[in-house]
Amino acid sequence: MLSPGVVVSGGSVDRSVLSPDVRIESGASVDDSVLLNGVIVGEGAVVKNAIVDKNVVIPPGAELGVDLEADAARGFQVEDGLTILGKFQPFPE
Repeated sequence: MLSPGVVVSGGSVDRSVLSPDVRIESGASVDDSVLLNGVIVGEGAVVKNAIVDKNVVIPPGAELGVDLEADAARGFQVEDGLTILGKFQPFPE
């Protein structure tokens, strides 16, 4: 489900909910996730099985929800197969 103001520029979205002002850049993929207001998914990034709160920027080429151990090592909350990022949470490079 895409809310008003969502921009998908050559990326793909499957079985996900995108709130207003979310941007999915070219080559990015979002599957089985919920992205809240103002989230930006950079070019070529992959987001799977994630809940991403407001105004988080996922950098180009990053992976979220693909490797749960790597997500936990980066300080993200991982519960029941979901990776959860809080509001304004920085994404380490």
